[in-house]
Amino acid sequence: MRLDKFLKVSRIIKRRTVANNACDSEHVKVNGKDAKASYAVKVGDIIEVAFGERVIKIRVKDIKEHTLKNDASELYEVIS
Repeated sequence: MRLDKFLKVSRIIKRRTVANNACDSEHVKVNGKDAKASYAVKVGDIIEVAFGERVIKIRVKDIKEHTLKNDASELYEVIS
């Protein structure tokens, strides 16, 4: 699954276009490297998303094409 779609499906970022722009402006890193929106997310990847001064670091636990709002947090584990 593409990185921008994973960020949207997991509800880390609410819209896919916003996720795409975040990747283009280098606010998203995967495994310590800047990542493009087209990066193929795999289970075990560590994703860092910068929201201004705050950075959220997560580990991918599962990948699903669609998920309900209540189940979205099961796709990842917050590291910091």
